[in-house]
Amino acid sequence: MENRKMRAALHNLGCKVNAYETEAMGQSLLEAGYELVPFDGEADVYLVNTCSVTNMADRKSRQMLRRARKRNPEAVIVAAGCYVQAQAEEILRSGAADLVIGNNQKGRLVELLAGFRERTAGAGAVLDMAHAVEYEELSLVRTAEHTRAFIKIQDGCNQFCSYCIIPYTRGRIRSRRPEDILAEIGRLAGAGYREVVLTGIHLSSYGKDFEDPVPLLSVIGRVAELEGIERIRLGSLEPRIVTEEFVRGLSAIEKVCPHFHLSLQSGCDRTLKRMNRHYSTEEYAACCGLLRKYYEHPAITTDVIVGFPGETEEEFSETLDFLARIGFYEMHVFKYSKRQGTKAAAMASQVPEGVKTERSRRALSLAEELSEGFRRYYRGSVQEVLLEEETQIGGGRYMTGFTREYVKAAVELSGFAGQEAFLPGRIVPVRFAGEGETGQGEFLFAGPVLGA
Repeated sequence: MENRKMRAALHNLGCKVNAYETEAMGQSLLEAGYELVPFDGEADVYLVNTCSVTNMADRKSRQMLRRARKRNPEAVIVAAGCYVQAQAEEILRSGAADLVIGNNQKGRLVELLAGFRERTAGAGAVLDMAHAVEYEELSLVRTAEHTRAFIKIQDGCNQFCSYCIIPYTRGRIRSRRPEDILAEIGRLAGAGYREVVLTGIHLSSYGKDFEDPVPLLSVIGRVAELEGIERIRLGSLEPRIVTEEFVRGLSAIEKVCPHFHLSLQSGCDRTLKRMNRHYSTEEYAACCGLLRKYYEHPAITTDVIVGFPGETEEEFSETLDFLARIGFYEMHVFKYSKRQGTKAAAMASQVPEGVKTERSRRALSLAEELSEGFRRYYRGSVQEVLLEEETQIGGGRYMTGFTREYVKAAVELSGFAGQEAFLPGRIVPVRFAGEGETGQGEFLFAGPVLGA
């Protein structure tokens, strides 16, 4: 047999925290001498970093494990993450994976792989997350994205929303030390990254678990001081962190982008109470009002669950009215998914699947309408865009990128004659097409501001 490197293929499912951990595991394999190859190719090790937030996520996790087994029956199949945390014994019993790695154990991937090769039966490392108290330190020196880096700074959740399995699979809140956050972002800035996104399972809880609590706002301020970082975005926030003091402090940090994902789930107070969400719709609306007080036209995005147990047509109508009233830039709409072990799974009045599907359709239609209205605001205006990659649209050559509000722009390359090789990672002023001029799908067309 030829002397070659062991080949590993990784596939990520789920949230940005999962994506960060998948990249960190890939980096650890590279450092151990593995060659990383595409997941649809032939590998010696296939790793699926699984998700379990919905039944569909569970199903996708199983599908990807089966796909890996089919591609190379002789390979070592590794299942990691939240689905493993909930179903480790079943995964091993069924033969879906040879090695299972739970949360807070992903940093041991190389060690566990080496140990597995000395065994003949399935193996793994899965902690009881109810007793996990230490943040698992992982880090990156580069990411799959060329201009924007997602940085995990927090793990776990103490909220126990009645529909959510994540506190059981991720455990209680655990925060990353500020010095480790700053060191990683400093390295990435040195490698040319201009924008960072601070993420966590429950980002709003950052620093509360330290003996001497560290406010999230203070970490954001320290990141802003790092040379080379020009933009900072935040992952999903809980409404209760959005106080006057917090928003005033954020608005004073110029590098913070006015793009806020503020978790909602329902626009009906009765449904929120059954969900065990700890705010009312009026409190949520007040948070949005604060963001709009300190920012001219902030992008506010959210998550919405339709068809939660007991949700009546009247309650859903209240939600639609509230969504329209707030005027979100984007909404991620999910049909309620029963998760065994959660309180909502045992609730009466489970909503039929067909009703959930119809409500999802109506919510998505509203989301599209609101998004178009939000982007219309920028037509004809000059905005700064972080350029990311070249693409072909309708036969023309464009650079695509995002404004500070995360509006996606397609910028004509003809205005950058001779500079094409230097464009990715640059932040440039562009003028968006005016009212009546064409855009395409999710893009707004733009041209560079000459002489800028």
